[in-house]
Amino acid sequence: MCGIVGYVGPDQAVPVIVEGLTQLEYRGYDSAGLGVLTARGPKIVRAVGRVRDLEATLPKRLSSTIGIGHTRWATHGPATQANAHPHQSYDGRILLVHNGIIDNAAQLRARLVAEGIEFASDTDTEALAHLIARSQASTLEEQVLDALSQVSGTFAIAVVDSTRADRIVVARQGSPLVLGVGDHEMFVASDPAAIVRHTSSVVHLDDGECAVVTADSFRTFTAESSDTGKQPQTVDAEAIAAEIGEHASFMHKEMFEQPESLRRMLSGRLDHRFATVRLDGLGLDPRDLRSFKRVKAIGCGSAYYIGQLGASLIEDLARIPADAEPASEFRYRNPIIEPDTLYVAVSQSGETADTLFAVQEIQRKGGHVVGLVNVVGSSIARACGGGIYLHAGPEVSVASTKVLTHMGVGFAMLAVLLGRVRDLSHSDGARILAGLERIPDQVREILDREAEIGAVADVVADAKSVFFIGRVRGYPVAREGAQKLKEISYLHAEAYPSSELKHGPLALIAAEMPTVAIVPDDELVDRNIGALHEVSARQGPLVVVTHEGVEIDVDVARIDVPKSERELDPLLMTVPLQLLAHQVATRLGRDIDRPRNLAKSVTVE
Repeated sequence: MCGIVGYVGPDQAVPVIVEGLTQLEYRGYDSAGLGVLTARGPKIVRAVGRVRDLEATLPKRLSSTIGIGHTRWATHGPATQANAHPHQSYDGRILLVHNGIIDNAAQLRARLVAEGIEFASDTDTEALAHLIARSQASTLEEQVLDALSQVSGTFAIAVVDSTRADRIVVARQGSPLVLGVGDHEMFVASDPAAIVRHTSSVVHLDDGECAVVTADSFRTFTAESSDTGKQPQTVDAEAIAAEIGEHASFMHKEMFEQPESLRRMLSGRLDHRFATVRLDGLGLDPRDLRSFKRVKAIGCGSAYYIGQLGASLIEDLARIPADAEPASEFRYRNPIIEPDTLYVAVSQSGETADTLFAVQEIQRKGGHVVGLVNVVGSSIARACGGGIYLHAGPEVSVASTKVLTHMGVGFAMLAVLLGRVRDLSHSDGARILAGLERIPDQVREILDREAEIGAVADVVADAKSVFFIGRVRGYPVAREGAQKLKEISYLHAEAYPSSELKHGPLALIAAEMPTVAIVPDDELVDRNIGALHEVSARQGPLVVVTHEGVEIDVDVARIDVPKSERELDPLLMTVPLQLLAHQVATRLGRDIDRPRNLAKSVTVE
């Protein structure tokens, strides 16, 4: 959510900043801007809309070797040019960009207004620029620290000062920020994707850490001015960079990458000799694994729904009580943290603020938490210490597809590992491993049916509202299917357990209300077919995701998926719902990779 890019060095700053902001477009934003220090003083250019709109408004000659840029996702105040970043202090000296939310912005604003300062925007960020300018400290670094001492909330900031035009000062609290170390040049970014075309040498800042960068050096330090001595690490530039190729959208490309990325994820992790898996990154031996009496997954949005699916897998295979909870609610209910519970933090980016805060709450209360994340070196990965990297490769589209499938496979492997130190037999472990090995080819088989699913999409595309239903293992699949459809098509969609239809939702079933039903060939197939009859009897159109051979005696639009092991079937059934959502959104002419009001990485509460 939002993006920050900064540059100081011998080259022109504007092209570097614009290129970096373009690489961060996938994070979601509604306006963009940049600020540079020129020979004639600070210069700010801002625009509502895309980075290309900003680029179109740039002066032909805007020469500077230091500057900062930003893509904004509106929180305080609407998407307007005045509210776009960078923001400037009352004296014109300070330029500042900010990701996050300043909780006490209203109080700071009132105090500054009382002191005679006029605000040019509705944002919380502008107050911080004025605080820095009013500080009596002697250096820019000290002025920033002085201002931040008066602030509560989350932030990643980058600051330049026209009277000290050789440096950028940055600080982080609850929102990601990295430094890029080049050859006599330095970069600042909220995501390494913005700068990997220039350098693969990156410094990850931790919460409470600040830095000052010049063209030839950097220094990291705490809020108390103590040096932290951070050293650069090398990141895999190829793993971060992503190109769309011949696909119509990144979402389409990422769905079709799943067979190969899943093979990569499984490679070297399946132990056929002992019918278990190798997850050395967890840092847990068999004795540790046996000590856990419960598992709780925490995540937001789709990651939460996959956590529900994962909890079902763990209960089925390991016979341990397991559940999932939205991370966004977790810490606010004063959770009881149990020492014999294994907590699993689920996040594509590893930067989801609500999930990171939940991790910190668990650790503060002595709980054991591991990460299930895709981005190496991300905040959640570093906070947890141990976990399962998903190895899905870069995912650019806001609507997550391949990473979610990887999350499901990650939970399946964790379930096998926990089960094999308990009561999961060798033969059942071997059965699940064989099922996991088949998944990449079965996903490919589903993707090859895209045209068939496209025909089914016509049933949904003309609707204004859609039901998704599933029972037990199928319910998380239904929830994720509804999420994907609403995210990228803007159609209203909601999911219910099939068994709950008669307890209220049937009142809404009508000829103009399609229902997408998850009907696996399992012990509940007859019950699920009974739910189809309930919908059909009320003239509700039906789309059914099921297995070949399941006999359905009502009129439905059918999507058949390959049969896997009973426990793994839900993983495969999420894939056609990804394709269905994409096909519906395409028919409706939506911006599939950048749906309105959403961001790829939600780094604010």
